[in-house]
Amino acid sequence: MRVRISPIVAAFIGLAACANGLPGPNLGGIYNRAAQQSDFERNPIIVIPGILGSRLVQEAQGLTVWGAFGGSWADPRKASGARLLALPMQRGVPLRDLRDDVEAAEVLDRVRVTLMRLPVEQKAYFHLLGALGAGGYRDQNLGRTGAIDYGSDHYTCFQFAYDWRRDNVENAQRLHEFILEKRAYVLAEDLRRFGRARQSLKFDIVAHSMGGLVTRYYLRYGAADLPADGSVPAPTWAGAAHVERAVLVGTPNAGSIDAVRNLIEGVSFSFVLPSFPAAILGTMPSLYQLLPRTRHRAVLAQNGTPLDLFETDVWEQHQWGLLDPSQDEVLAKLLPAVESEAERREIGREHLGKALLRAARFHEALDAPARTPEGLSLHLIAGDAEPTAARLQAHGVGRPPQLIENAPGDGTVLRTSAILDERVGREWTPKVQTPIDWDHVTFLFQDHLGLTRDPAFTDNLLYLLLEAPRDAPSELPDRSGQAQVPFASRVPATVQSGGP
Repeated sequence: MRVRISPIVAAFIGLAACANGLPGPNLGGIYNRAAQQSDFERNPIIVIPGILGSRLVQEAQGLTVWGAFGGSWADPRKASGARLLALPMQRGVPLRDLRDDVEAAEVLDRVRVTLMRLPVEQKAYFHLLGALGAGGYRDQNLGRTGAIDYGSDHYTCFQFAYDWRRDNVENAQRLHEFILEKRAYVLAEDLRRFGRARQSLKFDIVAHSMGGLVTRYYLRYGAADLPADGSVPAPTWAGAAHVERAVLVGTPNAGSIDAVRNLIEGVSFSFVLPSFPAAILGTMPSLYQLLPRTRHRAVLAQNGTPLDLFETDVWEQHQWGLLDPSQDEVLAKLLPAVESEAERREIGREHLGKALLRAARFHEALDAPARTPEGLSLHLIAGDAEPTAARLQAHGVGRPPQLIENAPGDGTVLRTSAILDERVGREWTPKVQTPIDWDHVTFLFQDHLGLTRDPAFTDNLLYLLLEAPRDAPSELPDRSGQAQVPFASRVPATVQSGGP
């Protein structure tokens, strides 16, 4: 069987190399033979996108809620569109039970925008999916659209689309169901194609941004919920029974300042798209799970002391997010049956409290130091060459906090956040202190989405998935000219106590 890479995939590899001004690797010469290996001989792949990375739809009305802007889509400026984008809010109802009829449809390889009646496409995960296609991993969507001609042999690349608005523990539980479903499919295909099924089947995961948080929770706890009594769970590594290698790309393991800004100020993605106000974003539990930790001193009060962003009172005192009086016009669209502004504010306050508490407990579960079990390896690819927001300071009631410090990162996620470097906010020591048992870390000189466009990313990812030995901790070769930092073998990790 021969893998034929379309001109589209070839172009993305070549253009990425030119954009960097660096010589690009001959990926075909390096990986052609490995890419043609039978799927029976290698792990299937699951691609997990970050926030905004899955298309959301409402099937009943044929609407695209997120992923296309033009035609039938949810416009946040309209009351109907705002209610589709936001999650429901209701007093006395747990976050898990606040549901709507919006569902995730597929991973976004591109976002379609209509500008002046002309369609415009912004590539999202096109490069990541194309990189796997170059390695011979058959992706259902790329194969169906004809972007890559896989022939008929490959059947082991899957996109995990999820509702990125919702709690990431819920999304990890959905990932478990997805893995069990795809495991049954792969084993059935083994029997159909080869007359036998492999005795041990594990997946490799490639996760971008917030998708890495979903992955880490799943690996540590499987489909288990956070304990009802509020205690910090002991990692069981239940998800590791189904995963051999996890590659996290630009994951905000210690949060991101952008989440603070978006929850307080809303967000505008570009001049061609409408703004998404803070009150809509504030309904989404996942965004609070991207907040930076208090112990890292990411947001300071006027007197220089760290603000605890997981306390509802802090948001109320500063009139931020759902508790910003200027957001009542949006809340009135989201809660049309509630006539009183005071009642709308109280509903928003309770929802905020539930989301902050859930986020704090989610962080505690992920931040507990734990060694990975035998048979699982964790790999990080992060950026550290872009000035990235590192610290904000509050300046009075009703005013958004102001940026006072940048640090190296990918423009969205700090280098220290990706590693989860516990030296931040503490006395500096020479060696990284992190509760995550990384097997290897690679730094690229790209921004948050640009990480997946870099030929060094493709080169190292394909090496890791196709060629790196599986029976011992792997060492990624430095073919790229990029900075690479191997962590010492199983370095003990420490974490500062004192809450999130």
